[in-house]
Amino acid sequence: MAYEAKYRQDGGPVDAFIASVDNPTRRADAQATLALYREVTGLEPKMWGAAIVGFGDSVFTYPSGTKSPVPAACFSPRKACMVLYLGRDFEDAEDLYAKLGKHKTSSTGGCININKLADVDLSVLREIVARSFAASLARA
Repeated sequence: MAYEAKYRQDGGPVDAFIASVDNPTRRADAQATLALYREVTGLEPKMWGAAIVGFGDSVFTYPSGTKSPVPAACFSPRKACMVLYLGRDFEDAEDLYAKLGKHKTSSTGGCININKLADVDLSVLREIVARSFAASLARA
């Protein structure tokens, strides 16, 4: 059986997706996160699957060696929290994450979960997104 990427750009309308977020705080945070990612990446967003807002193109290599296209930077306003898919393979990553504020790291370390943007330092978040984005582009 041939490998099929889990997420693909589907060209859906990003603004409509964010407008459909039920929780008003999460929707406002998604709009602010969208603006932050646009500013940092200099790119327009595209939907990856039904719920991931992505910027740019990169490649993820699984331990098996299988490669998959992925956005170079992305986030998703989930029901329980805002999920930001960020790397840690850049200089001073651990120091920056320590200064970020209230967040949880996924078990794989490939994303962070934020309940609301008011819980984190936005200037630190901007720096983490910028460095993670640059590292992702360097891998592509």
